[in-house]
Amino acid sequence: MNPAPGRIRSLLFAPASKPDVLRKLPRATPDAVALDLEDAVAPDAKPAAREHARDIGAELIGQHPGIAVYVRVNPVPTEWFADDVRDGLHPFITGVIVPKLETPEQLAAVADALAGAGLEQLHVLAGIESAAGVERVRELLVPPVAVAYFGAEDYVADMGGVRTLGGTEVLYARSRVALAARLGGVPAVDQVVTRLDAEDHFLADAAEGRALGYQGKLCIHPAQVALAHGAFTPSGEEVDRARRLMAAYEEAVAGGHAAIAFEGQMVDEPLARHARAVIAAAEAT
Repeated sequence: MNPAPGRIRSLLFAPASKPDVLRKLPRATPDAVALDLEDAVAPDAKPAAREHARDIGAELIGQHPGIAVYVRVNPVPTEWFADDVRDGLHPFITGVIVPKLETPEQLAAVADALAGAGLEQLHVLAGIESAAGVERVRELLVPPVAVAYFGAEDYVADMGGVRTLGGTEVLYARSRVALAARLGGVPAVDQVVTRLDAEDHFLADAAEGRALGYQGKLCIHPAQVALAHGAFTPSGEEVDRARRLMAAYEEAVAGGHAAIAFEGQMVDEPLARHARAVIAAAEAT
């Protein structure tokens, strides 16, 4: 198995049909990049894009070892999936992104295709972005899946719904994917924000994602990377409070007390567990 990806606060996408853009991705210092063979590449451009994904994927993983490198293939049922796996994936990259994953049978087909290409070492990042995928998500976030993301735009299109700024139309699905990821022990990356001119909206959406349990954000522009890192990295104030809380709580536990009052808040083991997670997240970044 190739080295596991670290904490993914940002997953920055770019079309694999644009090699100059792919080589510039590390400039934004994302935690992970996605060389996209799916929606961003026209059918007649896919053969050349596969070559770019394979060759530049190898370049990026060699030159920027701190960045996880993924290639997003086309969905399993499409005519392009088999060629994407055979021709678009370098064995040294971090993993493969499988979009619109919907059934355990499709997941088995992914495992078989990777094995047939000698690529079992690649991590699988599952895209959950349809009604069927959300409905069966708990069955899908199992080995070989190592990471997942929720795709709101495709989900809403599949539902025949309407995308709104408030996001009520995706709250159930977004929450269900986060819950399934937690139960499956799989880190989850949150939905994309398509508006590129609204920093406040991105930060608010990222804060909602973090509150739901997501660990990072899909990014479609380099400027979103720093915003995602800020949103999914505990602030200095958060970390300081968490450490003070843990010091007080551990002292109380040592004295035989299971709950304490800390800065006007009742603290017991669940809140202590949250404080530990904040400290761990800060140390991991």
